[in-house]
Amino acid sequence: MTLPRTGVRLVIAVIATLATAGGVVLTTANAQAAAPGCRVDYRITNQWTGGFGADVTVTNLGDPINGWTLTWTYTAGQRISQAWNATIAQSGNRVTATNVSYNGALGTGGHTSFGFNGSWGGSNPAPTSFAVNGVTCAGAPVTPAPTTPAPTTPA
Repeated sequence: MTLPRTGVRLVIAVIATLATAGGVVLTTANAQAAAPGCRVDYRITNQWTGGFGADVTVTNLGDPINGWTLTWTYTAGQRISQAWNATIAQSGNRVTATNVSYNGALGTGGHTSFGFNGSWGGSNPAPTSFAVNGVTCAGAPVTPAPTTPAPTTPA
């Protein structure tokens, strides 16, 4: 059975469309497969009755990124009132910090810091989980391995 010339063109067009769509899917899958990884150091810099200041350092342990959003959840009702070196939004206990124009690019091993002031009542526990661009940060602080001096033998 032979197809009319218009049928052949239609089949070729469908195959080309499917191949292109498949390429888009593969490209997207490859982009998501980029090695993610991050470490977040959250530090209360000072605290007073009902208020606190904090400093957050985000370290990229994966492939370079250009633009980051850090999310975390407070467990004791803390509220952020002002921030610097990041744009911060809060909805209930969920906090979203986004890079500003000058600190969005983080190469592998690169880091950036931002700070904020906030309020608390009752207690002020630090968040226990952070995510950068939707990927949970599981990186531990890099600590050099202890070195043991080589044993010496008496001369």
